[in-house]
Amino acid sequence: MVIDINMHWLPPELLHDKDLMDQYLHIVPRAYDTYAYLSKIPGTDIDQIIIEKPRGYVNLNMGPESIDPKGRIAAMDEGGIDKAILRVPCFQEWLPLDMCKQVNDGMAAYAKKYPGRFHTLGVVPPLGDKRSLDEMDRCINELGCVGMQVAAHYGNLYLDRNEFRPFFKKVSELDVPVCVHHTVLPVQYDALLINDTFRRQFSRCQDQAIAVGREIFSDLFEEFPNLKLIHSMLGGGFFALTDILAPKVSREKKREELERFDLSGAAKARERLFRNIYFGITISSAWGAPQVECAVKVMGADRILFGCSYPLRVEWVTHGVEFVKSLKDV
Repeated sequence: MVIDINMHWLPPELLHDKDLMDQYLHIVPRAYDTYAYLSKIPGTDIDQIIIEKPRGYVNLNMGPESIDPKGRIAAMDEGGIDKAILRVPCFQEWLPLDMCKQVNDGMAAYAKKYPGRFHTLGVVPPLGDKRSLDEMDRCINELGCVGMQVAAHYGNLYLDRNEFRPFFKKVSELDVPVCVHHTVLPVQYDALLINDTFRRQFSRCQDQAIAVGREIFSDLFEEFPNLKLIHSMLGGGFFALTDILAPKVSREKKREELERFDLSGAAKARERLFRNIYFGITISSAWGAPQVECAVKVMGADRILFGCSYPLRVEWVTHGVEFVKSLKDV
């Protein structure tokens, strides 16, 4: 069975409900130099959502097919995908609790329309109060969500911070995984603004790699040893840095005259990486065969999860499974 863990969903009512669209556009925090607005797709009279960060730098475009992709089932069937996990693209970073509830109900209703084809991830503000924790209970125990979703950071706070511990405590009690979606830019991003492709792709990878590193070098997984985090964008390519950031400790007992590295810290980080972290491919065929093969070789096939980010590009869905099957030793 082929399961796509990264399929985007937004309320289809956004296309015709101007008040709801206004709500979505205005939850995007201008105080953090992030701007959302409607603009016409060039050469058409069709609206698209544009998100800029900082002002003047486009980092996200969402047209009608991103909001109500009518060809979703057909694309899945063509690509040989049996099931998909629905999540919210990027807006989960900003949704207040009342809008989270609307999204959770909407995704659950959508999944119910297509029995056996979709599962959903619950969303709440992870810095929220008891009401957010109660909504997590409702997501898992009433709506049937198979996990929760979060952004890699909120404002200036990455997920290793103590402010998120009540959320992760609840996740551990519910015994479900958490999918960590990349944001459009990491917390520090000035050096990434030189080129559109560099900014829009590398920035997402950098954000994920920073998030993974902060998590495994913190005490998050000591407090919650059974917590499972699934990072998108192959963890920002963290697999390529594994042996230098979390090196294997030599069994030879040679004493260095000057020990420059905290080897005990590196050993713990490596243990947490291979115990608590999983990577979602997110855009399978866009990575390229050598990169995905390397990720599997380093991390193990059981820690890499398939995903296509539909509906960003239909071909990623229709050819994603074929791409993975073409890889060597995967």
